[in-house]
Amino acid sequence: MKSKKLLIILAVVAAALIIVIAVGNKLGWFGNKGIMKVAVANVEKRDILEIITANGKIQPETEVSISPDVSGEIVDLVVKEGDNVARGQYLLKIKPEEYVMIRNRTEAALNSSRARLKQAEAQLELSTLDFNRNRTLYDQGAISEAEYEQSRISYSTAKAEKEAAEFAVESALASLHEAEENLMKTSIYAPMSGTISKLEVELGERVVGTSMMAGTPLLRIADLSRMEVEVEVNENDIVRVSRHDTAIIEIDAYPDSKFKGIVSEIPVSASTTGVTTDQVTNFNVKLLVLSESYKDLITERNPFPLRPGMSATADIQTNLKTDVLSIPIQAVTTRVKEADRSDNKPDSSEQEVTLSSTGEINSTGSVSRDDIKEGEAMIVAFTVNKENKVLMKLVKTGIQDSNYIE
Repeated sequence: MKSKKLLIILAVVAAALIIVIAVGNKLGWFGNKGIMKVAVANVEKRDILEIITANGKIQPETEVSISPDVSGEIVDLVVKEGDNVARGQYLLKIKPEEYVMIRNRTEAALNSSRARLKQAEAQLELSTLDFNRNRTLYDQGAISEAEYEQSRISYSTAKAEKEAAEFAVESALASLHEAEENLMKTSIYAPMSGTISKLEVELGERVVGTSMMAGTPLLRIADLSRMEVEVEVNENDIVRVSRHDTAIIEIDAYPDSKFKGIVSEIPVSASTTGVTTDQVTNFNVKLLVLSESYKDLITERNPFPLRPGMSATADIQTNLKTDVLSIPIQAVTTRVKEADRSDNKPDSSEQEVTLSSTGEINSTGSVSRDDIKEGEAMIVAFTVNKENKVLMKLVKTGIQDSNYIE
């Protein structure tokens, strides 16, 4: 009985040991001490497409904001947001009564100036006759010099008054033209053909307009047949972007579609956001969306599938190299060169790891460790030799995509 009980206990202990050993081997409790499992890939020739990803918004390539040149109340509004308009089409009217009165007042002032001009012309004609007659009499000695000078001065004064009256007529005429132009500006017409992309006023609203600066925004007209994406590209990536680079654009509103585009505009100056200490420097790059890439989305009910303000993500293809030596991007890292140790022993964190003096992974040439000064960054690749030891090899890199680096 005791022997049977002992056998059961031994069997249970043996089973427990087997389970512990199996679990321990799987979790690395026993053996393989200090060994790290890694993924290994070969250095191969591949095609590498360099891509810069940026986010932005859809907007029309051409959009005009309309503001009034005169102030007043909107008394007529015949369009609404989304309407298609043609160039020269009537849109709205600002209350014209005040400008009609100004036009009438300046017209009356012009007529008054013209009447004064006629008086000045008549006075000049009379003064001319008196001056010519007195000059003849003075030459004959029939009148005194004082009488002659008086007639000469009267003639000169009449001549000057006529010239002043002429200038007054010109000034009044210019004022009339200005008043008529301001009266015409109370009616707003479309400066281009397109779609009312935004209507910012309502009937009865008062607006402010001046000829020297932009007034109250009334509405915007956009050409929705040509759309673009304005994306923010970081200052570190902008140097790799060129005009006419191709791009693949994804729009949140159409998750199952991809659109083609080209870089149409690269700004010279950056746009900075944030406070001084944490400001972010980006460049607003514009990408023209090719209409051929979304023509399948155009329908009779939806002639313009891309609308201003839609969120988009663009992958700008900045460089392509074919058949170049490359390795997985995870195998490349950056190290800072330290001063050479006198004992020439690696520290404890780099056991079984050595650094070669030169190395290369492509045909652009090798890089020497001696060319790098202390404290400078080195680009190194992790490689495996025939003895299955991990080596850090100093390399010179090229372009990269999301998976591989040249």
